[in-house]
Amino acid sequence: MAWSTRCEERHVNDAYIDDIVGCGQQSAIERVPPVQTILGANGQIGTELAHELHRRFTQDIRLVSRNPRRLHDTDELVTANLMDAEQTAAAVAGSEIVYLTVGLPPDAKLWADQLPVMMANTIAACEKHGAKLVFFDNTYMYPMNGDPQTEQTRFAPAGSKARTRAAMATMLLDAMAAGRVEAVICRAPEFYGPGKTQSFTNAMVFEPIAAGKRPRVPSRDDTVRTLIWTPDASRAMALIGNTPSAYGQTWHLPCDDDRVTYRGLIELASASWGREIDYSVMKRPAFFFARLFNQGVRELWELLPRYEANNFFVSDKFKRAFPEFRVTTYAEGVAAIEAD
Repeated sequence: MAWSTRCEERHVNDAYIDDIVGCGQQSAIERVPPVQTILGANGQIGTELAHELHRRFTQDIRLVSRNPRRLHDTDELVTANLMDAEQTAAAVAGSEIVYLTVGLPPDAKLWADQLPVMMANTIAACEKHGAKLVFFDNTYMYPMNGDPQTEQTRFAPAGSKARTRAAMATMLLDAMAAGRVEAVICRAPEFYGPGKTQSFTNAMVFEPIAAGKRPRVPSRDDTVRTLIWTPDASRAMALIGNTPSAYGQTWHLPCDDDRVTYRGLIELASASWGREIDYSVMKRPAFFFARLFNQGVRELWELLPRYEANNFFVSDKFKRAFPEFRVTTYAEGVAAIEAD
């Protein structure tokens, strides 16, 4: 049942621990309609997810972050710090589905200190309020070799960021197995995409190209990559979140199976930009020295083995379950980045 007034923005802080949804009093009759809530709503994935939910599933959307920004007139904005359990619980109250899409800068210590806490707080909040949880995950915990990666691939974390991501996923899997929360894991490989998409591929390849500079390729240009187009990731996650039978599982989000090397990706970029694009391959010795004074290179260092082997991220399960879903090709994605 709809309620008579809707708050446009809430601030969740130490004084707001009532676990109610709204701006003040609610009668026993006036209740907020179930909402779909995005925790970490300001990033590229959260933004595109909000647009997809609004287009296809619901206009009752709550955007939660430290500084949320409205995307649609009907959005509810909630300011909350996910490091605080009570703020997280208050932000989740009244939600039917909660999407955890929070992202942090690629800083290993920051990840280790904050991401597991955010996951624990989110699980507890969803358990308390009976909300379903959709977790947007990555592949850092997978072995960094050329073996095909499926939903059954065992975790073999190497490096701090990989251990953090393995701990987060394991924490949620344990909570699911214990019946604490109804949840689903949506796992994606490295991003590429428009807008503010943050990835090493965007930073090293597409951003320099757009700025008229020479792109750099990590380690090798001849290994096969599987990259996910960020709008596809968000569309797929919205679909999974609104498919009741999808819960209790891990899903690999859909990627173009016509995989490319970095050499091939830059050839596509040359075609889209209408000019021959020269590039350099940044070898391991260059990374070794550059990491001494460059934070970004330092954070990429532990991931280098991923770029030295073929990457076969397999999303067949999703494609069988949702055969009507159209995956963006690499040629289409690169052309869209050029036009953005």
